[in-house]
Amino acid sequence: MQNNMHTSLQVLLQNNTLPSLCAGSVALVGAGCGSLGNLTLAALKLIASAEAVVFDALVDSDILVLLPETCERYDMGKRGGNVSASQDAINHKLLELAQRGLKVLRLKGGDPGVFGRGGEEALFLARHGVKSQFIAGVTAALGCAASAAIPLTHRGVARSVTLVTGHQQDGETTHHWRTLLALGSTLVFYMGKDQAQKIAASLLLAGADATLPMVFISAGCREQQQLFYATVSTMTAAAKQIHTDGPTLMILGEVVAVGSELQQLLTDIDSGGLRHAVAG
Repeated sequence: MQNNMHTSLQVLLQNNTLPSLCAGSVALVGAGCGSLGNLTLAALKLIASAEAVVFDALVDSDILVLLPETCERYDMGKRGGNVSASQDAINHKLLELAQRGLKVLRLKGGDPGVFGRGGEEALFLARHGVKSQFIAGVTAALGCAASAAIPLTHRGVARSVTLVTGHQQDGETTHHWRTLLALGSTLVFYMGKDQAQKIAASLLLAGADATLPMVFISAGCREQQQLFYATVSTMTAAAKQIHTDGPTLMILGEVVAVGSELQQLLTDIDSGGLRHAVAG
């Protein structure tokens, strides 16, 4: 059976409907959130044929081992609080590799178009005469929510999702936060743990319910994943208790309570507290 699966995978990867790498161009590829399990077939095909790769800090090591042995590798990840490559340096490295006529892979955790600066890189390359393509990946909002059993939308609870960067910008007003709250949308904050106090204060000032549930998801979609539940009023204190390595995502909204209930029910099933009915 294992051989049959391997053969089937090879046939899938040879499918002409999947994207391919061209010499002298760049593929901006989403490696997905967390572990190898969130890698797409399109990404896998391009990884297998890359001649040079520029990857970031969120790409799982199990994904990097899939690269060809002859592939040139450039670790240019941005790591908060540590010395890391500038965006300008990354842009010029991609350009240099493409101008050498290589099949270039820009490998990013999550999705290249969601807080991944993929648009900036594509524009820079295009302005210098280099073509690129986007390959979608499972972004952290989707991957982390699924691994935490939290539905980002739920009938009667949340009809939309808003993805927000946790890095607050100068000039953000109370009106900005009121607009987000007025949507009744699930709010997902990327890179927000260190800004939890400011985010909570802004939300409360804008009229958010202090008891609105939220959760921090650290090392999402990995074996080390941890969930830290809180409310808008307690999220600042909760953030200070998180000392895990890796990125932390924040989900805020009533769907967090839905997910928490589901988690408890699943735990009860595992412990034998609930039994499913079998039609006889």
